[in-house]
Amino acid sequence: MKFTSIMKMAFFSILSNKIRSLLTMLGIIIGISSVIVLVGMGEGTKQKVASQIEKLGTNLITVNIVGNRNKAVSTSELEELKKKPGVKDIAPVLNQGNINIKGGDKTATTTMEASTPNYSTIRKLNVDSGRFIEQNDLDNRFKVAVIGVTVADELFGSRNVVGETININGYNFNIIGVLQAQGGSGGNSGDDRIIVPLTTAQRILKSRDIRTFYIEASDKDSVSEAMGYLQLFLNKKYNNDTKSYRIFDQTSLLETSNQANDSMTAMLSGIAGISLVVGGIGIMNIMLVSVIERTKEIGIRKAIGAKRENILTQFLIEAGSISGIGGMLGVLFGYAFAYIGNNYLKMDITISNNVVAVAFLFSVLVGIVFGMYPANKASKLNPIEALRFE
Repeated sequence: MKFTSIMKMAFFSILSNKIRSLLTMLGIIIGISSVIVLVGMGEGTKQKVASQIEKLGTNLITVNIVGNRNKAVSTSELEELKKKPGVKDIAPVLNQGNINIKGGDKTATTTMEASTPNYSTIRKLNVDSGRFIEQNDLDNRFKVAVIGVTVADELFGSRNVVGETININGYNFNIIGVLQAQGGSGGNSGDDRIIVPLTTAQRILKSRDIRTFYIEASDKDSVSEAMGYLQLFLNKKYNNDTKSYRIFDQTSLLETSNQANDSMTAMLSGIAGISLVVGGIGIMNIMLVSVIERTKEIGIRKAIGAKRENILTQFLIEAGSISGIGGMLGVLFGYAFAYIGNNYLKMDITISNNVVAVAFLFSVLVGIVFGMYPANKASKLNPIEALRFE
C-alpha cells in the first residue's frame, strides 16, 4: 500500500471525528502554549533585570559598613584605595533617612544622600533640568540640593523648580537640579530623595562618618581585581571581621538573578510539560478506543492484503498528526498570549524561536510515543478474530 494512501486514510479518520480529535488535542495545545509563554516570561524577566542592572553599571561595587561600633572609613583612605589597579573612581556617600523638608507651604519626609560630583557618573544619574553637584559646591560647602521628581511634585507640584528654596532640617538649600525619573516604589524609589554636597552635610549633621561608598571598576573585566584590593583594605581595617561590612557587585547580582530566574523558569516549564504528558495519555486513550471501534475494519483490510506495517504506520500517523496539529495550535495560542501580555497586560514576554521549535517537536514526539502502543496493538490483530468482532 502506498504511503500517500495511508496518509489519506489516517487524516480521513481524524476528520471523521472532529470533536473527539479536538478534545484529544486540548492537552497538547495547553501544554505547548504554557511552555512557550512561561519560558517567554522567564526570558523577558531575565532581560529586564539584566537591563536594569546594566543601567547601574556592571562594573559597580557597593560597600556598606554595618554596626554602630565599627569605625567608618575616611575620605583619605578612599583616596588611597582609588589608586589601586582596577579601581577607576570612588564616590563616598553619607546617608540620612527620614529628613524633614519644606518647600513653600508644603512639607514632606524623604531621604538625603550627600556625596561628591562623581557620584552621578558612577551611579549613572542624569539631571532633567539644572545641574548636578560640582567641586565648587564641595569646596565652599554651598547649601545646594539636587532633588528627585517625586520630591519636586510633592513640594511644588511641578518639576520646573530650579532656583527654588527648600528647608532641610532647619537649613535653607537652593535647588540646582532635578534628577531624571528612575521609577521604583516606596523606599526603593530613586525619585524620592535629595542629594547635597558631602562637605555641607558633614557640617550640618556634625558627622564625617562614611559608611557607604561606591567603587567604579575600570571595566567589567577589572571588577575581580578591584574587589581583591578592596577586600585587602577592608580586612586590614576591620581585622578580618567580615561581619563588619557588606560588599555587593553588579556582576554577581546579575549572575545570581539569572540563576534564580532560570531555576524558576525550569520549574514552571516542567509543570507545563506535565500537560504535554497528560495530553499524550489522552492520545493513547483515544487511539485505544479507536482500535476497538475499528477492529472489524482492520480485519477486512488485513484480509484483502494490508500488511502489519501498513496498519502500524496508519495509526502512528494519526497519533502524530493529532499531536502535531495540537502543537501548531498551541504555538499560535502561545504567540497570541505573548502579544496580548506585552501590549495590553504590561508583561515582559520574550518568545524564543528555539524554544518554540523544541516544544513543537516534543509535542509530536509525545504523540508518536503514546500512539505506539495502540498502533502496535492494532497491527497485531488477528484478521479472523477481527472479522468476528461485534
